[in-house]
This record gives sequence, structure tokens and C-alpha cells, in this order.
Amino acid sequence: MGLKILHSADWHLDSPFGGFPEHQRAFLREAQKTIPGKIADLCRRENCDLVLLAGDLFDGSPSRDTVENLKTELARCAVPVLISPGNHDFVAPGGPWTEDWPENVFIFKGALESVTIGALDCRIYGAGYRSMDCPALLKGFQAQGPETYKIALLHGDPMQKNSPNCPISASQVRASGLNYLALGHIHKAGAFRAGETLCAWPGCPMGRGWDETGDKGVCIVTVDKEVTVNAVSLDLPRFHDLAVDIGSNAAEAVEQALPAAPGDDFYRVSLTGTGEADLSSLKAQFADIPNLELLDKTQPPLDLWAGIGEDSLEGVYFQKLKQAMDEDPASAEIIAMAAEISRRILEGREVNL
Repeated sequence: MGLKILHSADWHLDSPFGGFPEHQRAFLREAQKTIPGKIADLCRRENCDLVLLAGDLFDGSPSRDTVENLKTELARCAVPVLISPGNHDFVAPGGPWTEDWPENVFIFKGALESVTIGALDCRIYGAGYRSMDCPALLKGFQAQGPETYKIALLHGDPMQKNSPNCPISASQVRASGLNYLALGHIHKAGAFRAGETLCAWPGCPMGRGWDETGDKGVCIVTVDKEVTVNAVSLDLPRFHDLAVDIGSNAAEAVEQALPAAPGDDFYRVSLTGTGEADLSSLKAQFADIPNLELLDKTQPPLDLWAGIGEDSLEGVYFQKLKQAMDEDPASAEIIAMAAEISRRILEGREVNL
């Protein structure tokens, strides 16, 4: 029958959301608090057999309310929940991972070990950080045991071979003998297959700033003869960092980039192109988009013939181009393009060919 797994990581509960005004920080904190409940709802709705949480559920020392809410919601999952603490929520004396947790929750608290779940015919390997750093736990590792399904749950880095956070290599994955390697740590979702093993990381379920833009979510994983991973959104606020060329009408250009109806997402729109943008007017026009930031990065229109005739190399150069245009109207378009490219280079502007 196979296994159906909810795989998530990097919630960073109680993040400070620095850099945002207080009303937005409060809004983001409230949205983030809903993650455990959304996970429990999704687990029950999808009839998952297991929940795998690959670390950094907390962003440092969590509040008592945050810890108690997490305990309540993980119990509500009503299936085995396994947690592999990471570098931001490592297992520390007196920390939340040393407390009593619901009976269905197992926390890996140190070196690599395994847990068997006979009813699901699976063995799950995992480890918990004891500090901000962690060695390469899969180096020389190979799964053992008679169970049909062999899975590992780690807070590890598949992107940097010299990472201080449990670096994971394709050769380690290939030799592991695992069906599925569930990772956390990288906030943008990804996956790769090495040999018979699929390695995946779900990214964070909710971005925390402009460096974590776009769709976010969790993974629903089916482990059978083949392993498949499907991304699922938790319908939390997203961050969108957009560049919009104002063209001939800044308001129309911004309207095309923004959603038709207001919502909870955050938009940072950098206005580009040449011309003037009236930020005050634009902010008033789009006041119904509550989390909108407009940045004016426009440049003044190019003056192609500035300094023409001056006693300088630049002045002589543009004088000759202008003279060529006047003498050969059929080539005027090409000459004007050459003048524009030259002027853009001289002023340090972007050149689009």
C-alpha cells in the first residue's frame, strides 16, 4: 500500500520579522502562528501515515504559548510525528525539545539513530543538532534492517559541500540504501535523485522577507515502488519582489503587476525605466493593497545630444553622429540607436540589445 508522508521544515516560529514596521510584524507573526494548525489539518485531510519535520521549527528560544500550541497541534495529527532539530532550534539543556511531548511525537536528540514503526513496515533514521553546527552525518552511512521502507530525516545542506550544517552529497545519497531522504535547512524547495534514493527538501512554508519570495509550502510524499513528491501551499502570505517599467503610464504598468483584488501577500514594486513617477499619487491609487511598497528607481529621459559641439571627445563624437543623421535620413534610426547605446554606456545605464 505504500506510505503517505507530510514532510515540512524551517517554520522559524517566533521570528522577529525585523525590517518591517510594527503593524506588519504583528500581522506576519500572527500568520506564522497558524502553521502548526495548518499542518495538522493537512495531515488529517490527506490521511497521511507520518509527519516528518526536518528542523528549525523554532527561530531560537520560543515563547511558552508557541511551544504549547505546537504540542497541541502535533497531537492532533494523530499519526507518528518525527522531528530532527536543526541549527536554529538545536537540542539544548532546558530547551523545549527536552520537555515532555505528546505520545505520537518522537524527537531525535543527538547522534544518528533509527526508529522502527512496525505497523508501517518502515525504519526512520534521524539526528538532532546539539549546537549550531553538525558534521556530515551520511558519510559512510548505509540503511540496515528488514523493513520495506527506509527513510532518513535530517536538517542538512545539499547545496554546499563544505557547509557547517550537515553537508549532503549525491554520492552519500546514492550509497545510503534509503527510499527517501527528507531534508530541511534550504528555504527554497528542491529535490534530486541519486541511485535508488530520492532526496527532497520542502523549503519554508512561509517566507520571512524579500529574500524568500514566491510560492512556499510543504511536501506530500508517497513512498511505494516509486517515490513521488507533491508541493502543497498552506495559503500563507507570500512575498513578491517585482521590477516594473513605467513605460508611458506608470499607473497602468503598476496595475498590470498587482493582483486584481487585495489580499495578504506582500509586494515590493521597483519602478524602472525613464521618466518621472509620482509615488504619492501611486500610493494613494493602490491604497487597497495593504502590504505594498513602491520604490522609485526610474531615471530621467536620455538627452542624446547633450554637450554636442563641446570641445571634448564626447562632444565631437555626438556632433558627428548628429551630422550623419541629418545627412542620411534613411539611416537615422540606426544612428539614433547608436547614439542611445553610447549615451547609456557613458551614463552607466543598462543597455538592452
